[in-house]
Amino acid sequence: MWKVLAYFAALSGLATALPQAASSSGVPSITVTTAVAQPSNGDLDAKLPKQVALPPKQDWCPSEIFCAGALLQTVHLATLFADPKTVVDKPTSKPPSVVLADFNNATQGVDPLPVTTVLKFEESDFSGEGQELIPTELEGYKDSPSFLGNVSDPILKGFSQAVHSYWNDLVRTINQTTLCDGSKCESSLIPLNHTFVVPGQRFREQYYWDSFWIVEGLLVSELFSVAKSTLQNFMDEIERFGFIPNGGRIYYLNRSQPPLFIQMLARYVEVSGDKSILDRAVPLAKKELAWWKEHRSINITSPTSNLTHLVYRFNVNNSAPRPESYLQDYNLVNPKGQEVLTEDQRSQLYAELATGAESGWDYSSRWMDGAADLTKLRIRGTIPVDLNAILYRAHVLLADLAGGSDASDLKSAAADLKSGILDLLWNPTKLAFYDFDINRATQNSQLTVASFYPAWAGILPPEVLQSSDKAFGYFSSVNLLLSRFNGTFPPTFLETGQQWDAPSAWPPHQYIVLKALAALPSNVSNSPLPTNASFSLVPTGQLGLEEASLPGQPVAAGKNATKSGAQADVSRSGATFLNGGNATDGEGWAKTLERALANRYTTSAFCSWRATGGSLPDVLPKLSNEELNVTQSINNTGNMFEKFSVTDVNSAGRGGEYTVQAGFGWTNGVLLWVASTYGKELVLPSCPNLLTTKDIESSTSGGGSTKSNAAGALVFSQMGWMVVLGVGLTLIC
Repeated sequence: MWKVLAYFAALSGLATALPQAASSSGVPSITVTTAVAQPSNGDLDAKLPKQVALPPKQDWCPSEIFCAGALLQTVHLATLFADPKTVVDKPTSKPPSVVLADFNNATQGVDPLPVTTVLKFEESDFSGEGQELIPTELEGYKDSPSFLGNVSDPILKGFSQAVHSYWNDLVRTINQTTLCDGSKCESSLIPLNHTFVVPGQRFREQYYWDSFWIVEGLLVSELFSVAKSTLQNFMDEIERFGFIPNGGRIYYLNRSQPPLFIQMLARYVEVSGDKSILDRAVPLAKKELAWWKEHRSINITSPTSNLTHLVYRFNVNNSAPRPESYLQDYNLVNPKGQEVLTEDQRSQLYAELATGAESGWDYSSRWMDGAADLTKLRIRGTIPVDLNAILYRAHVLLADLAGGSDASDLKSAAADLKSGILDLLWNPTKLAFYDFDINRATQNSQLTVASFYPAWAGILPPEVLQSSDKAFGYFSSVNLLLSRFNGTFPPTFLETGQQWDAPSAWPPHQYIVLKALAALPSNVSNSPLPTNASFSLVPTGQLGLEEASLPGQPVAAGKNATKSGAQADVSRSGATFLNGGNATDGEGWAKTLERALANRYTTSAFCSWRATGGSLPDVLPKLSNEELNVTQSINNTGNMFEKFSVTDVNSAGRGGEYTVQAGFGWTNGVLLWVASTYGKELVLPSCPNLLTTKDIESSTSGGGSTKSNAAGALVFSQMGWMVVLGVGLTLIC
């Protein structure tokens, strides 16, 4: 493993900003600022707290600088950076042997250790994070790709074109001239051979599951070369490691992410028509599936059918804090610096934390019995709906791509997995899919957006296929979401402070729900949308919580809508949802929900972008300084956030281990896919006027993210709803 580490080590001393290319090259001019080490509380006389015993060395991560050990623990406990990931993303400026010697000389025999000692060591021995990657020209970039012709509204067409242009800000390649060799310097970066797109901000390297939605957007943008390069990078990683890591850093080498490589490959071949990639890709795709079967599968006997099924789970082998989140993990496991858990308990919890990161949902009440206590994580004991649906679809798609004798084996494995999904995870009474608790041998009770992954993957239960009422029951929570709230579908309907719970709403999930709705056959989806109170239409027990426990939707300053009955449906009037587009004659219920959710996603992306300074030359002027001061965005030019809010379309999502990120790869990809797919159905969003809520308590996150719950409030009227628009109009329905 050390040879692997040395091979993928990166970067020596770097300049303070990336090289600026000539304007004729097409390479964007991007300045990278690096974090400056400083005591978190500003106290230069502070001392490090007493440390607990070091965790065991991790075989998968042998670096003495960037992996679990004395140096990493000490630097993290000094809390020199707002984001702990900064610590492990800074390459050394000296040979690793010198860095280790400097650390030992500075710290040996000093107890308590002054924070300033660690500060001086960090400044002396490390370079700037992120500068081992450089922007590059986007091969095949067009200012006006053909999908724009599908977007009818001129402002939304301009917005979509602006988002398309953001790929130029996110495309990266490795700076070969500064690449570390493990001798002159050491880095945590895994160098990649091909161009790739980063999610944005702290996520400055290539990530696995993010890239599925990034590739979707790149294909819409006709950037086939970059999409292919992304796949080639993943193929390189499968060859080197046997699997695709979470992201492009050595501290991710003990875990993967939801395995979407085969889905990306199939989409690339479908859209580009380039089948030449398959000669190399198909054997490697089979190798990845074999890794998941060897390391992440388990046999489970169904409590209802007594049949045994091979199914999949997330399950990371880890017994130390995650290097990129060391401080959070350390403080959780050792509250107030005290060893309150046994060594085995600490190792189990560290493994759960890393497994949560592998799931992509780090973290959610989904993994904690509906609670918000990370010490109660039980992800490794869960059979997740989404993971198994993804792997079912991977087998089906790979069978089509591979052909020949392999196809039969892959289809057989897919059929077996489908049987397991329907037996273990589908609830024919509640009409939803639920995660399965291995230890309790029962389904969990909490509905999550993962329930729609099987439909996206091509698994529609017999109840859904036989009855329009039951098909609607399966999607009734989408109707509830659109009726009661002004945003998009949350991971869960519980508000816990975790980022994969309400009120956050994530772009990939909107894509999955839209695809799931589109997968329904017309015979069960063509009846009109029911008009009863939305909660009353949800099958009993499906949500796993009472109506009063749903999030509140602000409707005025300091006031939420009622949480019960038809009056709670403040975002619906007849067959129309607020910011849900225009109804058409004869529209079936599934198409109504699909059209409305596509418009809602566009609303969340557009309104939060506009609220943080977004504008379009000669098309859409920037909001006034008075308005932008509400979101502290006077000098900003519009953010595309990684997540949105179910209750506030002017805002990003919230919660979790880090501040909300902008950029943002999968957000842009889903927006472009929505514009391409639903462009003629998209209506200019009605963004709430920021000034009407400026006196409501709000807080901001760096880069102009408003967190005001009331910034997206509806102003309720007897006629239905009234929203004061950011573009100076008023819509009354």
